[in-house]
Amino acid sequence: MADDAHVAEVKSRKRRDAFKRVLTALAGLGGLVVLWYAVVKIFGVEEYIVPSPVDVGRELVDSRDLLLSNLWPTAIEAVAGFMAGNVLAIGLAILFVHAKRAEEALFPVAVFIRTIPIVAIAPILVIIFGTGYTPKVIIAALISFFPTLVNVVRGLQAVDPQALELMRVLSASKRELFFKVRLYASLPFLFSALKIAATSSVIGALVAEWVGSEQGLGYLIIQSTYNFQTSLLYASMIVASLFATLFFASIGLIERLVVTWEVSEEP
Repeated sequence: MADDAHVAEVKSRKRRDAFKRVLTALAGLGGLVVLWYAVVKIFGVEEYIVPSPVDVGRELVDSRDLLLSNLWPTAIEAVAGFMAGNVLAIGLAILFVHAKRAEEALFPVAVFIRTIPIVAIAPILVIIFGTGYTPKVIIAALISFFPTLVNVVRGLQAVDPQALELMRVLSASKRELFFKVRLYASLPFLFSALKIAATSSVIGALVAEWVGSEQGLGYLIIQSTYNFQTSLLYASMIVASLFATLFFASIGLIERLVVTWEVSEEP
């Protein structure tokens, strides 16, 4: 009963802390908007250079249908790329942990691909696959891939040797060693990588749309820039940021539901 009370108290304290963090973040965003408005008004910045938050807010309402219709292609590309890149990264990480030769052969290749600028790869993919979803998904997958690969490999290797030895003494199979020890240890690393990949995949989709696209928030940003529609440009960026933040928060929520043992380990 005492342990249950302690766990309940820890969960309650974490909820209070999370609520305070949300309030603090909202206060920070509110302060940023006030500062933005003040700078525009005090220095008389022209709307075509930097619109005021009021103008951007009005644009968000007036162009909501246009923004939403372009949000969906970007969301599809980002989520599809996120899933493809992470599935590949997790598969390779598992291979690397069990086959040292594979890690020595393929990890440098992964590093080499990661070092190639995305803005250089995107035009090539557009030439090969056209302006449809495929090049955007590939770009989002490439950006999502590397952080997950590095973190999951690190997590799978960050296993207490005594835990492994104990499982071997208990005649645990390789499957049991993986699922009950290595995977358990790697989950915090995995979710840290997934949260990075969630926002990175949105950036990847936007960058790919800048190079060649006929829809999406990246396309809308480029078009509004060419047409000096700065309010629409800022509104598009805000919608993209809100989606990336929601994506990040969704992964964080799943992490809280899956990685529950951290609660019970609190003193």
